[in-house]
Amino acid sequence: MIKVKDISDYIDRIAPYNTKCDWDNCGILVGDEGAEVNKIAFALDLTAETLEKAENFGADLIVTHHPVIFKPQSSFIKGNLPYEAAVRGINIISVHTCFDCAAGGINDVLCELLDIKNAVGIPSDECEIPMARIGDINPVTSMDFASYVAEKLNTVCRVADSGKIINKVAVCGGSGMDFFETAIKMGADAFVTGDASHHHFLRASECGVTLIAAGHFETESPAMARLMDMISNNFQEPECLVVDQSNPVKFVG
Repeated sequence: MIKVKDISDYIDRIAPYNTKCDWDNCGILVGDEGAEVNKIAFALDLTAETLEKAENFGADLIVTHHPVIFKPQSSFIKGNLPYEAAVRGINIISVHTCFDCAAGGINDVLCELLDIKNAVGIPSDECEIPMARIGDINPVTSMDFASYVAEKLNTVCRVADSGKIINKVAVCGGSGMDFFETAIKMGADAFVTGDASHHHFLRASECGVTLIAAGHFETESPAMARLMDMISNNFQEPECLVVDQSNPVKFVG
C-alpha cells in the first residue's frame, strides 16, 4: 500500500525540498507520513472550498502548491484549515517554491503554454536552483503577445506596453518581480508574471520592457495538473483528481 511518505519522497526527487527558498515551507505539513493513501486531491491552495471538494472525493491526501502552514501559528482550533484537514484524517503536502524551480514545474509549464522555446533558468540568490525562465518566441508586437497570454491563461492582463517587437520573454508564475532586473540584463523584451505593483509598471516603462501581470492564480494553477500526471504515472494505485478551485479575484467593470 502507498503511504504518505512514498508520495513525499517521490516529490522530493522531482522537486527537491531543499531547493525551496529559505523563507518557504514545503513537505508534509499536516498528518502522518505512515498513513495509507488511496485518493489524492491536488489544489493550488487549501481553502474551505478545496477542502470540502477533496473530502467529497474521498481524498486522504491533498497536495497543494501554496503552504497550508506558512508563518508560525499560535493555535490550531476549529475553523483553522490545517486543523480541519487533520480532524478529517486528511494529510497535506505542500510543494511551493521547490516546484516553481523544478524541471516540469510551474515555470516550465508556463513556458510551454506560451510557446517559449529554448528556455533557461534566471539565476537568483533566492533559490539554489533557478526559478524564473527566459526563452525565445516568434517575433510579435507587445500588445499581440499580451493578448496571446490572456487567451492561453484565460485571464485579463495588466500591461506596460513597450511598443516594441517581442523576441525574448522571461516568465515567473505568481509573485516574480524579484527576477525582473536580471531578466532585463539577460535580454528580455517582455516579462510575464502573476503580480506586479504600480511601481513595477513604472520601472518597466522606464526600461522599455513590456511587463504583463497575468494573475497569480492564472500563472500557477495550470501546473497542478502536470504534478498530478507526474505522480499518477509513477504510482498506479492512488486515484488522483485536480480539485476545481475558484479564483478568489473577481474582475468588475
